[in-house]
Amino acid sequence: MCSCTIRPPLSPKNHTAHPSRGDILFYPGGISETEILIVYGSASFASKMGALAGNHFITITEGSERLPEFGEYVLWHGAQDITFSSIS
Repeated sequence: MCSCTIRPPLSPKNHTAHPSRGDILFYPGGISETEILIVYGSASFASKMGALAGNHFITITEGSERLPEFGEYVLWHGAQDITFSSIS
């Protein structure tokens, strides 16, 4: 469940369909539903309709070696709550 407000249209910025481990992408919707993708291994971002390009807005630089463990946890236990905040 998303508790955010999305105000389309959002234009593609730094978008990719082939993100790397640690990249976090935001897909604002269109041919598929709105998504936030946290990449924990090799990835090709797509839907039943074909490739999707998400906006790469942040990269995990510390602890990325634990991302495969996180990905497996989500696979077996479902979506998890996440919070993004800025550090000043």
